[in-house]
Amino acid sequence: MQTTKTNYGALSTLTTVFFFWGFIAAGNNIFIPFCKHYFNLDQFQSQLIDFAFYGAYYLGALGLFVFSTMTRKDLVSTWGYKKSIINGLLFSALGATMMIISVYLNVFAAMLFGLFIVALGFSLQQTSANPFMIALGDEKTGSNRINLGGAINSLGTNIGPIIVSLALFGTTAAIPDEKIEALSLNKVVILYACVGCLFLGVAALFSFSKKLPGGQLEQIIDETSDRAKKGMVTMLVITGLLIACFSPVMNSYRSDEAKQLTELKGDLEQLTIGEDNKPIQNLTASQLETKKEIEIEIKKIQEPLEKYRMVWLSAGLLCVLGGILFANRSAKKNEHGWGALKYPQLSLGMLAIFVYVGVEVAVGSNLSELLKQPAFGGFESSETTPFIAMYWGSLMIGRWSGSINAFNFSRQTKLILKFIVPLIALGVSLTVSIVSGYNVKPLYWYFICVLVQIAASYFTEDKPARSLAIFGSLGLVCIVVGLSTTGIVSIYSYLSVGLFCSTMWSCIFSLSLAGLGKYQAQGSGFLVMMILGGGIIPPIQGKLSDIIGIQPSFIVGAVCFAYITFFAIFVNKLLKKQGISLDSEVASH
Repeated sequence: MQTTKTNYGALSTLTTVFFFWGFIAAGNNIFIPFCKHYFNLDQFQSQLIDFAFYGAYYLGALGLFVFSTMTRKDLVSTWGYKKSIINGLLFSALGATMMIISVYLNVFAAMLFGLFIVALGFSLQQTSANPFMIALGDEKTGSNRINLGGAINSLGTNIGPIIVSLALFGTTAAIPDEKIEALSLNKVVILYACVGCLFLGVAALFSFSKKLPGGQLEQIIDETSDRAKKGMVTMLVITGLLIACFSPVMNSYRSDEAKQLTELKGDLEQLTIGEDNKPIQNLTASQLETKKEIEIEIKKIQEPLEKYRMVWLSAGLLCVLGGILFANRSAKKNEHGWGALKYPQLSLGMLAIFVYVGVEVAVGSNLSELLKQPAFGGFESSETTPFIAMYWGSLMIGRWSGSINAFNFSRQTKLILKFIVPLIALGVSLTVSIVSGYNVKPLYWYFICVLVQIAASYFTEDKPARSLAIFGSLGLVCIVVGLSTTGIVSIYSYLSVGLFCSTMWSCIFSLSLAGLGKYQAQGSGFLVMMILGGGIIPPIQGKLSDIIGIQPSFIVGAVCFAYITFFAIFVNKLLKKQGISLDSEVASH
């Protein structure tokens, strides 16, 4: 399947599914607040929405692996990349249909299951699409093509909210949750009917496309193999331990302590918030005393509860890390029975994807709370939105820059585009916020950070290991600066994390799958499982912030970037020992 010359016709078709993933995320931003209101969800139930989505990525990829191990038949290899993506789209269309039915029937569990099916489809699509990108040309330039897909994905994520808002509300301005909650049932049904049709439309596009090859792979499992039983058992044990660790955390939201906290916080809000939803400035002495008593009681209950959750979440993290390191160590002694896990670049890459997704989501999720602190501007919730948008826009800026090398431009043209394209992407990101009605003046000097990213991109020389090492180091620097400063310097440092996270997915994927040959599809499935990091690391930072404070909690990001940098340096040496070097001179496209 691999060729030296890039198949640009197939590449242009394949990138549509990457845009689609980003665009659909905009629909979820509308649907989730609507569900919270429509189904009258409490805090515990609302958390199940994200948990179902991230859990489906993990369980979907795990299910494919278990099936292939038990039946001696790898589905993705049998179907080929193209048919696997089509089947994933059909799965997602089925999930969208179930979500519509669940809203009509007013059954939250059915909606969760529908969302789970949508994400299962995404899991199959991602398991197939990323290695497919690598297979459409020279392996050394595979990360560039994945960057192109990421750039298209980020474009969909950025313009999606504007298109959805215009379609549902007749305006491009940002929509508050109150207006989303007031959406009529018919409009929500129409939204997901359109989403379902889009799934089917893209599936038809892939099915009838003559440009896109089937992408069949050599079968991994033959009659003499032991069906990678050791790898399967290890992943199932990790899954069982994760369930055992997550259960106490989930149950804690339904505990008597949690219910008492909710009541106390309601009492505090009733005491301190006026009818206009603004804080009451002049409380009486009696009210101040009552406020103090409630706050003491909240702290008394909340601190041990948060520590309890932190312990179990940390245990879940250790289960993942320990399980993968165990597989890596065991496979070194005897590779028989481990399947793709016998390759150390894959097992170490799984940890890299885990912490990369974790730090990317964690910084974005905790940034709003940081910006509310007096030392960081004391912004209101609504005022933090353009900063959050710029953080995710930074991913688009970096990915647009990284995607330039996917095209067969002259060296001089690439150098020029590497300077111009990121600035254009910055302009697009700012324009989206301006069109949405936000004040972006505090972000005007952010172009300096973009210039740093541009300079760094020249030093990477289109080499995945070097790119990952440089961007990992810069991500670590950003976290350290953010931890040691306040105000706009700290804010820009955390926003810049998005710039340096931007191309990490593609670099880690390329390095982890290098040299896997017929195990590439299975290896891709393992990497997709590790998207689970987005469901474990952010709540760990959130719980840590409740204990040591929001700014110090970003130390979690520093640990993640330190490992990513280590992985880049170590795996490059590891691959060279195997006779593989993705950082050598790149062949002609």
